[in-house]
Amino acid sequence: MDAPAISVQNISKRYHLGSINRRTLADEIRYGWLKLCGQDPVVHMGTVGAKPSKRNPEFWALRDVSFDVQPGEIVGIIGRNGAGKSTLLKILTRITEPTAGKAFINGRVGSLLEVGTGFHPELTGRENIYMNGTILGLKKREIAAKFDQIVTFAEVEKFLDTPVKRYSSGMYVRLAFAVAAHLDPEILIVDEVLAVGDTAFQKKCLGKMGAVAREGRTILFVSHNMAAIENLCSHCILLQDGTIAGDGPTDEIISRYLRKAMDSTGEAKGLSERTDRSGSGAVVLSDFHLEDTKGRQVSALQSGADAIFAFTISNRTGKSIQRLDAGFSIHDATGSQVFTILYSSYQNHEFEMTSARGCIRCKVPELPLAAGRYRIGARLTLQGVETDWPQDGVGWLDVIEGDFYGSGHKGFGSHAPFLLKGDWNLAEQGS
Repeated sequence: MDAPAISVQNISKRYHLGSINRRTLADEIRYGWLKLCGQDPVVHMGTVGAKPSKRNPEFWALRDVSFDVQPGEIVGIIGRNGAGKSTLLKILTRITEPTAGKAFINGRVGSLLEVGTGFHPELTGRENIYMNGTILGLKKREIAAKFDQIVTFAEVEKFLDTPVKRYSSGMYVRLAFAVAAHLDPEILIVDEVLAVGDTAFQKKCLGKMGAVAREGRTILFVSHNMAAIENLCSHCILLQDGTIAGDGPTDEIISRYLRKAMDSTGEAKGLSERTDRSGSGAVVLSDFHLEDTKGRQVSALQSGADAIFAFTISNRTGKSIQRLDAGFSIHDATGSQVFTILYSSYQNHEFEMTSARGCIRCKVPELPLAAGRYRIGARLTLQGVETDWPQDGVGWLDVIEGDFYGSGHKGFGSHAPFLLKGDWNLAEQGS
């Protein structure tokens, strides 16, 4: 059997919060001088060489993580923010060193981590393409052979001779991904950074990763987009609090992750206290529940019954607001979206709010879902700017069987979760 393309053996990574590493000779000299003078280096440098204390607490980003990725395998890594995903990738790409354990990479690596990694800001796009190819060990003629493909994919022809420090984040990511994917790496490591690009480019990148995979190369893909993980990866690893909480078939691991995320954070901790969210925070979602048409809070609804989705919101601006737009989506147990994102603005409802709290309700007539459990996602925008989007959703919707069609037919269950009514007729034509 071939050696693994990636082998992670008992990797642990420890940080001291508020501290810096002594990496340079100057740092070492200063550290020694402070010790010689009887001064505390922790106070002056925050050095990791000191023992943990209240002033310099210890934090383990990873603890005893082990797994193998075989050549040609496409592995997804998922987990909530702070689970250790980015730290793991930085260790694999040699950006940082583990505190304990070892990682072995067998092959040339192309990586795309956070915006800014791998490019020199003062160099032009053209110069950075050649620099990255050289780092990967390619000769100039090999880079030149791929150059036009990279530029065409990235769609940055007009800015090719502009220093990349002047690029927008979207342009930067387009070029960085194009370089990483087209210079024939044997192993491609991609972080959530693709979320910076627009939807069309994300789709383009996923298509390219699929093409790279079909060529027999190895891919390690970190994303919060469960549909992308499910479509691209056959194998998935779940990280939680720096440890492996699941390792197996993608659909099983995604289902476990989504249930764990909501059971441990959405209900026990409370939506208002969670940190897995993006947006300005001017107005936030603080609670979610379901109601029947009599205004009673319920935990499950019947297929075909009228459903009311209720979102409690908190206005943190301290003043009146206008043009508040609320939207929600419905996903199956694997995270795939089965119900279009419904924004209030689609139906000409943008809200004004003068108080600190309120509740936005949306009534969906004849709930068109088959029996099963669904995850609810929600997002708020204020005057067109995202203000709150909890990444792990806001709650669950349990649907029980009902006579949606009024004919006794229950639909096809989880194989076809979305139910649709239609008017049927036959217009006969002459022979």
